[in-house]
Amino acid sequence: MHSLTPKQIVAKLDEHIIGQHDAKKAVAIALRNRFRRKQLPEDLQAEIMPKNIIMMGPTGVGKTEIARRLANLVEAPFIKVEATKFTEVGYVGRNAESMVRELLETAIRMEKVKRMAENEEKAQDLANKRILNLLINPKKEESNNPLGNIFGYGQRSQEKKVETEEQKAHKERLKERLDNGDLEKMIIEIEVEEKSSSMQFIGGAGDDLGINVGDLFGNILPSKKKRKRVPISQAREILAAEESENLLDMDDVINTAIERTEQSGIVFLDEIDKIAAKTMTGGPDVSREGVQRDILPIVEGTTVTTKYGPVRTDYILFIAAGAFHVASPSDLIPELQGRFPLRVELSSLSEGDLRRILVEPKHSLIKQYIALLSTEHVELNFTEDSISEIAKTAKEINDNSENIGARRLHTMLERILEDISYEASDIEEGSVYTIDKAYVQEKIDSVIKDEDLKRFII
Repeated sequence: MHSLTPKQIVAKLDEHIIGQHDAKKAVAIALRNRFRRKQLPEDLQAEIMPKNIIMMGPTGVGKTEIARRLANLVEAPFIKVEATKFTEVGYVGRNAESMVRELLETAIRMEKVKRMAENEEKAQDLANKRILNLLINPKKEESNNPLGNIFGYGQRSQEKKVETEEQKAHKERLKERLDNGDLEKMIIEIEVEEKSSSMQFIGGAGDDLGINVGDLFGNILPSKKKRKRVPISQAREILAAEESENLLDMDDVINTAIERTEQSGIVFLDEIDKIAAKTMTGGPDVSREGVQRDILPIVEGTTVTTKYGPVRTDYILFIAAGAFHVASPSDLIPELQGRFPLRVELSSLSEGDLRRILVEPKHSLIKQYIALLSTEHVELNFTEDSISEIAKTAKEINDNSENIGARRLHTMLERILEDISYEASDIEEGSVYTIDKAYVQEKIDSVIKDEDLKRFII
């Protein structure tokens, strides 16, 4: 994070998202302020809270994508949650605190993946040693049964056996062939842990701590194992994954993940406008104002209990978003409004924006479809007028029916390329398809003219 200035963060976001400079600028400053805060004395750090952001704009203009790309940029734990999925405390449904637990789970997964990648070479070596032992003594088994170790049965023999020169030479030959990849297709029998679905105890309405039965009794009851015959190449992957897990210090992983969640976590709270209206007077729906009051202490800063330990939310960055077609941010309860001091408005996408989205981003939609069909050895070319026609038509449909922003382009391209994608696997290798304006019009004109069908193009 320390190497990225706000301008550089915006430039990185520009590689994937067209327009919306104000929103990019706001999140870039918020991210840089995290780095600035860490350079201050600890007593001052404690006083500086993140400036949470509300993004206002129609669907499909880049709100979620900006937050997601921002998190990927700095490898921060990130989750997207919908405010409408939460219910007021006392009702059956999701507790607002579950967003923090999900964020921590994400941080733990990220930390595990990072450390397993660091241990990959060592895990591969340990897996190869186990495979070599199986090749030398295919019937020899080791028992990890804790009850067996307690009562003295099933233990690995502790007697040291002296290898003969012939055995040493045989072992070296096997090791050489294994290292050279000569035995990759050879079938061996390994012992793998049987994965079973674990039940969870739910303490009560809205209490989703998710305590796992396996976590409670995993150290008491032995894990079930089964024999499996697989090629050495596959056995190495299975055993390397097992060894990589064994090399992890889970206590340290969890402690690091909790710190990353508290200091770097980003929660994207979508559809906040759906809980902003104050028109609820009763009925079967849960009070939307009640949901706001449940979210408030989390955004304000509190300690959430998880099965891994307490997590403070004071320095988590919350980015809320909504279309705000009916409600406005001022319809939120005043206390919650005060916790989102920064407000940015994202504009609807113009025809020019839609055209740029098709071609300019690093992994633009046009590039994605060209790459997909190239796997079938089919070359796909789009002319300039075809791209302009797609953007023009997408804008027209958005204006005349539901405005779903850039998502309209996905459906249009699927329709335009439907026949080519269907036949690509059977087409002669090296075939070239050129998508021009006439081809685009042929595929979508019938839908444009039919007002009844227009609603189905979403």
